Amino acid sequence: MREQYTNKQVREFVTKPLFDEKALLRKDIAFPKITVVTPSYNQKEFLEKTILSVLNQNYPNLEYIIIDGGSTDGSIEVIKKYERYLGCWLSESDRGQADALNKGFTKATGDIIGWQNSDDLYLPNTFMQIAEIFSHNPSIDVLYGNRFDIDDNDAIIGESRFTKFSKFIFQYEGIALGTQVTFWKRDIFKKIGLLKIDFHFALDWEFFLRAGCQGYSFKHVPVYFGAIRRHAGAKTERFIGTTAYQKELDTVDQWYHTKKWLKPICIIYSLLFRSINYLLQGDADYVIKGLNRRIRNKDLLNG
Repeated sequence: MREQYTNKQVREFVTKPLFDEKALLRKDIAFPKITVVTPSYNQKEFLEKTILSVLNQNYPNLEYIIIDGGSTDGSIEVIKKYERYLGCWLSESDRGQADALNKGFTKATGDIIGWQNSDDLYLPNTFMQIAEIFSHNPSIDVLYGNRFDIDDNDAIIGESRFTKFSKFIFQYEGIALGTQVTFWKRDIFKKIGLLKIDFHFALDWEFFLRAGCQGYSFKHVPVYFGAIRRHAGAKTERFIGTTAYQKELDTVDQWYHTKKWLKPICIIYSLLFRSINYLLQGDADYVIKGLNRRIRNKDLLNG
């Protein structure tokens, strides 16, 4: 299951159409329906690769929804190039990423939901694996895997391996999964609602924390499902550490009653919890790399 990919394999998967047009358009109901929503705004440079990473899955029961925020950089022409394979798309001004995603989630009709940003990617055969795991594990509500870090040219420059879900760690340490590699049952929306529209940075953390607090079942699998693109224009790169970013984190802390005085204890617990689970899932090398990085940074607890 721990399949690795080369830079060449990743690039080839997202640089040209590799899908069977008839399979995409036919819709085989023998497979669970997967809906992927992509929020987009002025990211033409990467958008087509994101689209191809979805369509090239060649998944026979796919609903792909693109919600554009009124791009003026040529993104609309890219979307129109593939519109016959889309469940729907629209381009209009919105209140940000959460608003765009909520528009897409509201239109979604799939059994399983995924969210892929317009600069990130899925890796080959991801959807078939997701469908199979959900089908064989009906009690799972949220499923997530591992992800690669890639640069502007689709070269792999790092990775993020995750471990089993812990509500405690989510609450006190922050998000411990990647939206690029996470899928969930659409029914979750009925109970916990959509993303918080006023959030621009903590929207994913708060949503999955909310699901965890409501008792939904999470499962991690040690499979690389996707990649996050690290580039200068990425929202995280531009805003992490800013006052606006920290304000949203503080708001989530207040909502979920995080006790700041517990932070040192929580960090130690998180380090031990993750290290033990990494070892149990065969990721001793990842633990060693992480410890070395923390030691180099002279900050063993925060890395």
